[in-house]
Amino acid sequence: EYPRHIQVVTTASYASVWIHCQYIPDMRVVQCRRSRVAKLCLVSVLCLTVLVITVRHSRWPDGLTQLGPDTGQDQPGPLGRQAHVSHPGEKPIFLGEGKKGNFEPEIVTVGEAAGENGKSHQLRVEQKQEEEKLKGVYGFNQLVSDEISLNRTVPDQREEECRNWDYPTDLPTASVILVFHNEGWSTLFRTVNSVINRSPPQFLHEVVLVDDKSELEHLHQRLEDELKKPYYAKVKLVRNQEREGLIRARNNGAVAATGEVVVFLDAHCEVAYNWLPPLLAPIYEDRTTLSVPVIDGINWDDFSIKPVYAKGSHSRGIFEWGMLYKEGTLPAKEAAKSSHHSEPYNAPTHAGGLFAIDRSWFEELGWYDSGLWVWGAENFELSFKVWMCGGRSVWVPCSRVSHVYRGHSCSSCHSGSLANKFAGVPTTLRNYKRVIETWFDEEYKEYFYTREPLARLIDMGDISEQLKLKEEKNCKSFDWFMKEVAYDVFDKYPRLPPNKHWGELKNSATGQCLDTFGRHPPEKAGASGCHGHGGAQMFRLNTEGQLTSGEWCIKADKNDVISISRCDMGRTDGPWVFKMDEQQMYHTSLKRCLALHPESSKLIMRECDHSNSYHKWEWQPITPHWARNKQKQ
Repeated sequence: EYPRHIQVVTTASYASVWIHCQYIPDMRVVQCRRSRVAKLCLVSVLCLTVLVITVRHSRWPDGLTQLGPDTGQDQPGPLGRQAHVSHPGEKPIFLGEGKKGNFEPEIVTVGEAAGENGKSHQLRVEQKQEEEKLKGVYGFNQLVSDEISLNRTVPDQREEECRNWDYPTDLPTASVILVFHNEGWSTLFRTVNSVINRSPPQFLHEVVLVDDKSELEHLHQRLEDELKKPYYAKVKLVRNQEREGLIRARNNGAVAATGEVVVFLDAHCEVAYNWLPPLLAPIYEDRTTLSVPVIDGINWDDFSIKPVYAKGSHSRGIFEWGMLYKEGTLPAKEAAKSSHHSEPYNAPTHAGGLFAIDRSWFEELGWYDSGLWVWGAENFELSFKVWMCGGRSVWVPCSRVSHVYRGHSCSSCHSGSLANKFAGVPTTLRNYKRVIETWFDEEYKEYFYTREPLARLIDMGDISEQLKLKEEKNCKSFDWFMKEVAYDVFDKYPRLPPNKHWGELKNSATGQCLDTFGRHPPEKAGASGCHGHGGAQMFRLNTEGQLTSGEWCIKADKNDVISISRCDMGRTDGPWVFKMDEQQMYHTSLKRCLALHPESSKLIMRECDHSNSYHKWEWQPITPHWARNKQKQ
């Protein structure tokens, strides 16, 4: 749901105005920007404080303007913005080897200061206590980050060809949106500074910071004071009045943005050289394009910057039937469409954190589905409707952005009061169900429910608006998407045969349940007390003999190793059979039965003994507490 009322308020300070704080009740957002204006303008703006302007769907009334940061000039609100139009056939021009492109910067390498050129930085031994303390707060080595310049240089990890492109000079303007919650000071501002420092100013319309109800002190008044500096003239601050989660916070940022294109980044990134023109160029040619930069990695512990992908390789986003995001090598069919290795290429989906999209096209698509909770599945939801409703999604090799992936638990990452809203319902699984029920055809829905049986028990909420959008825009079928766009999914993740059994696998002798303990390959499976929550005790046996938990397969060998393993790529069969009459899990290759050791309760493989209860198992249905609560209602 989007704002119906916007109240404009101001507060004055000396000769400048710290403006323009808007409260948007339906979105529970306060939006703040700064502008230097004359006293006469101040009087005019103060008059606006008594006005409550009624708008619909994030639009402003005709003629209403919004003051731009530090310009003292009016800028058109959303209705005054001229829609960006496509320029079919107008592509970047490859100049040839050795010829420098029109937006290529002079890359200067600074000396040996901490972290320069993306090098690792090590702390002193006496800093260990503070280092570990801050890791526990932020999930990465904040102390290392704090000792690195906010304007550090980064390595140029692009392909050589990327330096030889001329891009259109009238590319659309961009609003770069950063959502944050309890972000570290230096990681947040290094992101902002890198965007300002490495973006052509004529294309960088603004940076929109969306604070999702941060609690840390430095993100309150200190942040507002810092943004008053002239260097941050293009930075706008939007504050959620209550915790919304990433998805709705991003929607709030897009509604507040006034650039032609919105570019979403995480708040702990560093953009590379000449990152923005290549990202905007596909949208300039076709405004229904969603463009994705190539992501490099910032090490969470020493903040070194390294490539994630092998040199010269191209990957693209896909998924498995439980809707876990995966990546695969670019198919030859797609590679053949390019004249140059560094050109953008089609991708079914993306990881979700970093991408660009025309703002008005994003709005036409209903933004993100506002019925999605917190985070998860939004990348699929947007990718599916972009492709199926007439657009395209591309990855852009010449646009590089480095990103920190947290490598440590963090106290500041908690969901706070947000978790109280959902009564224990797994929010990501609920989001997946909304997306599947909106965009999948019936055949493909079954593959999801085979992979995630508990999803059938979840109340996904009302999706009538999403289905209405799909109908009104005459969107294509999911079968079309799978055959024309995401055809390489089937190579790795074939259509799933139905489950013959699913739930807890409970041993008759001990009452314990088969358990992965949340471990990943190549760990061992075991058994523990049955808890009825699913999770690591949720197993599926399909009609072709594959025994799985989540995305992992359970495999056994003659040495009594019952392991959590990666499933054989492209296969859905396996050696397991559940013998109903004997209540035994039989392995057809080993010709043995799964059992528990009577003394150690360790999983073992033994010759089947029909009279031994340690060899007997029972499949039990799972009804999690959140589903039981729903049934009571």
